[in-house]
Amino acid sequence: MAPTGVRNTEPAGIIRTLCVAALLAVMLLPMPSVAQSWPDSPVNYIIPFGDGGESSIAANLQKLVFKRLTGQDLVILNKPGGGGAVVWSQLNKMPGDGSTIVGINLPHIVLQPHRGAGYRTDDIAVVHIFHYTPNALVVADDSPYETLADLIADATKRPGAIRFSGSGKGTANHLAQLQFDKLAEIETRYQDYKGTAASIAALLAGKVDAAWGYLSVAPKHGDKVRLLAVATDSRHTIAPDIPTLRELGFKMIGGAYRGIALPKSATPELRQRVSDIFAKIGKDTKHAADKQAVGFVPVIVPYQDIPDFMAARSAEYHSLARNAGLIE
Repeated sequence: MAPTGVRNTEPAGIIRTLCVAALLAVMLLPMPSVAQSWPDSPVNYIIPFGDGGESSIAANLQKLVFKRLTGQDLVILNKPGGGGAVVWSQLNKMPGDGSTIVGINLPHIVLQPHRGAGYRTDDIAVVHIFHYTPNALVVADDSPYETLADLIADATKRPGAIRFSGSGKGTANHLAQLQFDKLAEIETRYQDYKGTAASIAALLAGKVDAAWGYLSVAPKHGDKVRLLAVATDSRHTIAPDIPTLRELGFKMIGGAYRGIALPKSATPELRQRVSDIFAKIGKDTKHAADKQAVGFVPVIVPYQDIPDFMAARSAEYHSLARNAGLIE
């Protein structure tokens, strides 16, 4: 044993000293936050609609890139109910640690609260918007309407006679019908159905004259339908022969927007991290091409731009819905 006051030069003493120093150095290192390390385990991705719907299709495309970028699984859980309202009303009861993320749709989360849903729009912590499915005006292949001008001319002659189908009330389809009627100065009727599939089935069965659907109807139904116009900024790659509403003189761009939300208990750092990961997914070349192929229009609205995006969309949706008497 070394005498008192004499430096310990025994191997065991040196090793102990070095271990203590190393431990102190590690303790002084900055520890990665939950946000910085996200995801460090599989992530539950709740889709508040049924399997096979467009939200589910989008999630299944995303999970492939998520796995490649992060090494973790994106576990898709379909929980339909109330047009999404069942899940969104329970969002803030979920853990805010990033173990669960939730898909959201607009205009649903803006208008549902005005129609008795068990949540408020401000309850939904939207962190990212990744695409929209553009509205499209659809007719059956044997329809007498060859062009949008044909339909407008008939609607002008017969106010209130032309019947449109669409997916739900207060939805992107419904707002498209309201907006187009206003812009074209016509009056048509809207019949809501439970989902796009039911709406197009009604069109093909001759129960309605036309439908407000989505561009994705084209690849699904092929020659059974014709699209007269689509609400995109420019012609879409899967339907290059279909004119946009804008080029026909109607300022209509948009449809059903989809994105990601977290519980409000999630930290701003985690919200930013989740948005950053989904932005990287959106920028993946193959992923973007796969979304285009099914009729989606990729967009990237990052976390810092969400407040302005939501304010603009909410103002538009509220105006249309109030003018139509859908909300007070």
